[in-house]
Order: sequence, then structure tokens, then C-alpha cells
Amino acid sequence: MNLEFDCHSSFSPQLIREWSELLPKSTCHVPFLDPDYLAIWWETRGGGEWQEECQLVLITARYQGQLVGIAPLFYTPDFRGCPRLMLLGSVEVSDYLDFVVLPEYLADFCEQLLPFVRQLSLPQWEMLDLYNLFETSPTLQALTQTAQRMGGSTQTERAYRCPQILLPGDWEQYLATLDKKQRHEVRRKIRRLEASGFNTRWYRVEDGKHLEEEINAFIQLMEFDEAKKRFLTPPMRQFMKQVIRWAHQKGILHLAFLEIDGIKAAAYLAFDMLNRLWIYNSGINPGFWDFSPGWVLVAYQLQWANEHHREAFDFMRGDEEYKYRFGAVDRFLDRLIITLPNN
Repeated sequence: MNLEFDCHSSFSPQLIREWSELLPKSTCHVPFLDPDYLAIWWETRGGGEWQEECQLVLITARYQGQLVGIAPLFYTPDFRGCPRLMLLGSVEVSDYLDFVVLPEYLADFCEQLLPFVRQLSLPQWEMLDLYNLFETSPTLQALTQTAQRMGGSTQTERAYRCPQILLPGDWEQYLATLDKKQRHEVRRKIRRLEASGFNTRWYRVEDGKHLEEEINAFIQLMEFDEAKKRFLTPPMRQFMKQVIRWAHQKGILHLAFLEIDGIKAAAYLAFDMLNRLWIYNSGINPGFWDFSPGWVLVAYQLQWANEHHREAFDFMRGDEEYKYRFGAVDRFLDRLIITLPNN
């Protein structure tokens, strides 16, 4: 079927509305494809990852007037030495990316997208460079086949590990899935903190009245880590704050703190969406290392997620050892590079 394509250089209110309605029905539904999230990403250029010379390229496809697909792209004049088109949200702060397309239109969307992109009035670009696609994404196969039919070349490479835990819905059943040593370690660390004599509590931020205070507290915890402190440039700090506000407004914010004697010892920022927790970032106060506050807070959140019947605990990108010690199993993200003839 012939689709009607168009290219947009801004996030109009109408496009955001239609995009929001399309996303839950698309082949890939993740927090990082929400149009309001991507508008924040674009406003801050990914928290400073990209420069002002980049150009927004939002491509929509309609069938009989109905929006059926979106390729959220941007043009960058110089990434690793050459100009290219990339998925909006690339690369560092948006863990999962893809097109937003109704499944029944995906093949036609990809087949007609590449010829449309090639004839756009854009600065010369050399390749489509698409990061953070699930290895199981049907977009990978559809785009590869289309590019090869057009005489182009394609390259797919493994980009990231994304460990996740599928939850049984019961804390004790979850613990039983761990090996004996790790199960003992989880229980031991929780007991050690709870028997320490300190007043301890963990909580989720729910009341927006103190949201700004909690955002600042979270960023302060992140800054205890020197690598994260360097990461938190002024643009990245702006991006992080806006993302937390966005998640709260959308009703998907899961910002959890562990306090020991009234002092914030650890925090995890996650999104509670689509019946899973998407673990996005964390901060630990090193003054409480003896009590393993980060580890304990992960355990508390896993218990909460089981009790509230979440289906999965998604650690997202990164292969840190502690994730696997909690029983996480890898999923993988791929990077697809497409070079078309005569670009």
C-alpha cells in the first residue's frame, strides 16, 4: 500500500498528540519513544551530547489520513568523522530506540521510507546510523531487506547488554530463583541494616509538592560518584531534571530513596510503565558503604515490584556484575548502519 510521507522540523502539538496515540499500538513501546521525552532530549541535545548544528528530521507516514508510522531522526554533520542520520535519542541517555509504527504497516513503512529519506532536502549525509534497537526488533530485518534491494550496504553489530529479571509476583518465589549463596547474601544485607539500630526507611516519591527538593537530592547522590559528577554537565543536569519532571507528570515516575538516620543513603530513578520497572540511574552516599545501601535498595524495590505484580525488573543498558547477582538475564541491543548508493 502506498503511504503518504512528510517531514517535520519541530514537535507540533498535533504531532505530539497523534504520536502519543500511536505509540502504545506500535511495534516498540518504551519510555524513550514518548514524544514529550524526545522533545526534552532534542531541546537539550541529549543533555549536551550533540551540538546545535544538528537538524531535526521527524518523518511521518499516513494511510488514508491516519498516522501509521514515525521515523524520529536527526541529522548530525560529524559523528565519527562523517555526516549521518540517526535515531532521535541516540546514543547515551536513551536506552531503547526504534521507529514508531503500527505492526501491519512496518514492511511498507520501511520499504517506502528509505527512498523518501534519500530525496529529502538535507545536507549531504553518508549513512543511516541506528543505535539501541532490540536484537528482536522487526525493524532490523525490514530495513536491511529494503536497503539491500536498493543496492545499499548494511552492517549490524551488537551494541549493549540489557539485563532484566522476569518476576514471579511473589518475593519468596523470586528469592528461590537465586542460587543459595546469593539468596543468603540478599537476606543478610537486609537484616544487617535493619538490625543496625539506626532508623531506616525507604520510600517512593509520590507527592509533587516536594518534587524539586527530591530531584536535587537525587542529583547530589549521583555526584558522590566521580564519573557521574563529570557526566552531570550543566546541559545534562538540565536534561535529568526535565526527564524526572516529565516522568512525574506522566504518572510513571519511580524515584526511590533509602534513608539511614534521616540521611539519604541511596536512590534509584526508574520508570514504572507497562507493568515493569525500567531502572534508569542511581546515586549512593559512600558514607554508608558498610550497609550496602544501593544493594539493599535494589532488594526493597524488587520486593515492591513482586508485591505489586510487575512482570519485569529491567536494568536496561549496562553489564554491571550486581545485576546478574540479582538474577538478571541478558537481552541485547543492536546498531544498524545503512549506506545507500548515491547519497
